[in-house]
Amino acid sequence: MDESFLSPNKSTNLTTKNMNEPKLDLERHSLAHLMATGILKMWPQARFGVGPVIENGFYYDVEIPGYQLTELDLRKIEKTMNKLKQQKLPYEKKEISINEAIKLFDQFGQTYKVELLNDLKTKGTTKMNGTEAEVLPEGESKISLYQIGDFIDLCRGPHVKNSNDLKAAFVLEKLAGAYWRGDEKNKMLTRIYGLAFNTQKELEDYLAMIEEAKKRDHRKLGKELELFVISDLVGPGMPLYTPKGTIVRGEIINFSNELQQRIGYQPVHTPQVNKAELFKISGHYEKFKDDMLMVKSHYSEEEYFLKPMNCPQHTQIYASQKRSYRDLPIAYSDTANLFRDEKPGELSGLTRLRCFCQDDSHCFCREDQIRDEFKKLLNLIKEALTVYGMDYRIRLSLWDKNHQEKYLGDKDIWSKSQKLMEELLKENKIDYFKAEGEAAFYGPKMDIMVTDALKRDWQISTIQLDLNMPVRFDLKYTDADGSEKHPIMIHKAIVGSPERFMGILIEHYAGAFPLWLAPVQVKILNVGQTHEEHCRKLAERFKTENIRVELDLANETVGNKIRKTVVQKIPYMLVIGDKEIASDKLLVRARGEEKLLDIDLNEFIEKIKTLTKSRENLL
Repeated sequence: MDESFLSPNKSTNLTTKNMNEPKLDLERHSLAHLMATGILKMWPQARFGVGPVIENGFYYDVEIPGYQLTELDLRKIEKTMNKLKQQKLPYEKKEISINEAIKLFDQFGQTYKVELLNDLKTKGTTKMNGTEAEVLPEGESKISLYQIGDFIDLCRGPHVKNSNDLKAAFVLEKLAGAYWRGDEKNKMLTRIYGLAFNTQKELEDYLAMIEEAKKRDHRKLGKELELFVISDLVGPGMPLYTPKGTIVRGEIINFSNELQQRIGYQPVHTPQVNKAELFKISGHYEKFKDDMLMVKSHYSEEEYFLKPMNCPQHTQIYASQKRSYRDLPIAYSDTANLFRDEKPGELSGLTRLRCFCQDDSHCFCREDQIRDEFKKLLNLIKEALTVYGMDYRIRLSLWDKNHQEKYLGDKDIWSKSQKLMEELLKENKIDYFKAEGEAAFYGPKMDIMVTDALKRDWQISTIQLDLNMPVRFDLKYTDADGSEKHPIMIHKAIVGSPERFMGILIEHYAGAFPLWLAPVQVKILNVGQTHEEHCRKLAERFKTENIRVELDLANETVGNKIRKTVVQKIPYMLVIGDKEIASDKLLVRARGEEKLLDIDLNEFIEKIKTLTKSRENLL
């Protein structure tokens, strides 16, 4: 079932997100129903959850009492789907009342559909995988159904006319577990994922990309390269960073700090535990409480929370003294740890965490300073992503005007702030696309979407305009005419969470970090025991020059040491034997290069230091 199923007529009131209807999505939608039809034909006892269109394909959640699906079943289901396609089965639409629909699906034994319909009948609303659908009171709306073959589903469409109209190349990709309605307290269903593209070549290209993504998986490489550890004793979503991982994470943070201090951001540090009252004023308590971790004091009845973000604390630093218009802009940066109560099933390596930090900054400025601040921030983000070697585009994230209750501030404030954000993008001649419903609850934002080496999009950086929080905290400055005004608050992150960005970079670089990010920049290998002392002296020289170096003096063959170093993806390797000790030059093996580099030691050291400082990659 797709995540909206009310009849699109005047008697409905339904809001859905990310539902577009180009031809490919229409086919993906229809393929989801065809898959369910095939499953029902093979297992008549099957019960269905939801089955929406998603990026690159579709899925369906299913339970087959008495049977556990396996990967081998996916090929059988595909075969059945292809047979059904040839039968020109029509996609037939019907509209009935909620009571009739409940009776119909109860008769079919589709208990999950009945549960959703009962929610709609009794509460006037239901949630499916986080998407909220609303209906008017009974009698004022009808339920839309689609039937293909023996399968009938709650769905408002549209679909192709019949199964033979399905021209997309598809494959059933994988199985996964999915709690019913995304709640760990509910039963685990089997989620069947399908891929669908316009052509067979596009499908094959995507499958090849998936295989490459498996090789680059940051969880796999993170373990192989000894970058981070996930411990059940510490807790899910709270990684431990090894010495090597700490270097990578630290370099990302240092680069962000260097950039923002260049434009006047001052580092501050704020506590990780805060009174609930702070978050009640900021609005996080009302809008974000379910995603916050509570802390209990033995000596106080007050509510405390681990902070999910830094903005409320920064308002209090601003409010600690009187401010003049001459003082503005005032900007703070903060990399203290943040905490969010993510569901265990949604945690993933470094890309979805409970404990992380952000290169988080907040600028308090006058209205006439907004344009200059945004221009500086956009230039900063451009510089950072150029260094990281990532393409990007900008998403203008707006509020959902049909659900104003989800946001702080009135319509006028949102209209003003959104108009200003769009003007800033146009003035800076920046291409962008809009996304309604993706704004922060306190204001619109520019989200920077980076594209990695596998052409996948990630949302990392953000610039947010906030006209609400300064008013809620009654922040003020004295203007030139002596009047008191509220400052404008700009929220900014360059790469967002360094930990999450580190996970993205591991996959983007396939673990082969550029020189400035590499936890080990030079690896020194000895040929035999008689060369150990020279290797140690050489390593000490590199250390005094702040070059990250590692020794491998193990009693094993040089060939084996070289292979291990290649696997570790270290930028430069030195193999030291009699010939190398006798020479006044080094023979350097650069990562990925077959030809050895013949270079003087001092020159090599200076080149590494220069390239590290400039954040370039190659000699």
